[in-house]
Amino acid sequence: MPVEVVIEDDRWRAAGLEGLAGRAADVTLRHLGLDPGMREISLLACDDARIAALNAEFRGKPAATNVLSWPAEDLSADAPGEVPLPPEPGADGFLGDIAIAYDTCAREAAGAGRPLADHVTHLIVHALLHLLGYDHVRDPDATLMEATEVAILGKLGVPDPY
Repeated sequence: MPVEVVIEDDRWRAAGLEGLAGRAADVTLRHLGLDPGMREISLLACDDARIAALNAEFRGKPAATNVLSWPAEDLSADAPGEVPLPPEPGADGFLGDIAIAYDTCAREAAGAGRPLADHVTHLIVHALLHLLGYDHVRDPDATLMEATEVAILGKLGVPDPY
């Protein structure tokens, strides 16, 4: 499995996070033409307090958020709207780290009237795309990232969240 899950908050076990993460990573990597067997991601399944501490430490924002990601390498494209660079062939395969907060995810899913599994799957796909150089700061990059997310989510049976 390309995802190593570290569960700090047991509510994630009940939500089936390990299965959701594995499937989301597998489909995302295959969609992008990458071999899931050659890639690895670390996923921390935590609560709002832990992610707020991480957000403060790494982004200077002392508040909870739904998901954070730390790419192992910068794969971002130089020009707006271009597809990011693929990971180097023969590299160690580690793409980076992701942290996801149960409280915020559950609250957002309920507020949007979406199943928690669909929302979490979307956030994992989103975070994994960040690990692979996708971003949404510039409008052309956001358009590319959202279209890529929607295509991947469609393969996972998750409705378009946008």
